[in-house]
Amino acid sequence: MEAIIHPTYFPNIAHFWAIVNADSIHFEVCDNYQKQSFRNRTEIYGANGKLALTVPVTYSQKNRQLSKDVKIANEAQWQVQHLKSLQSAYSMSPFFEFYIDDLMPLFELQFDFILDFNLKCFELLSNALQLNSNPINTSIFEKAPIGKIDFRNLTKRNFEVNSLQSYTQVFTEKHGFLSNLSVLDLLFNEGPNAELYLKRQEISFI
Repeated sequence: MEAIIHPTYFPNIAHFWAIVNADSIHFEVCDNYQKQSFRNRTEIYGANGKLALTVPVTYSQKNRQLSKDVKIANEAQWQVQHLKSLQSAYSMSPFFEFYIDDLMPLFELQFDFILDFNLKCFELLSNALQLNSNPINTSIFEKAPIGKIDFRNLTKRNFEVNSLQSYTQVFTEKHGFLSNLSVLDLLFNEGPNAELYLKRQEISFI
């Protein structure tokens, strides 16, 4: 199947499920930016439960902007904060040390635009998961794309997903299994088994 989807910040598991199970991927890069979405936000499993990490962006609701034109507010020093949060959440996970060095460019290099950052994020995650995926960026915006399965709704924060199988998480004993977090949670806890996990899921959407 051909799928169309948004590139996002450390995408959640359902997002990567769609990518892994598609024959080809088209990244939506011609849309108008929308606040309150996963374009610049990810969710991880911290010591106190679900923790949201948000990349600050400079955006005005009055003047609609294309997603590719939205800039990151780098003066906020968010990369340092996000890295510390990941270290605190996953330093005790089985595969954190194995993968974190490969992801460090996301915390050491400065990116001006959220789209460029998200595309680099996907590239590094794909390498870590050993995916043979070569997404094609869209050239025009299509409200109802023909011949493609539309997964762009997965970017919405209120989009709910059912039926993900549980796996062992660092703080499972404290808070139970938390479903559909960032694929980082799966990667750090399951390591090389992450791709197999994604392929065997039968996800239903509410």
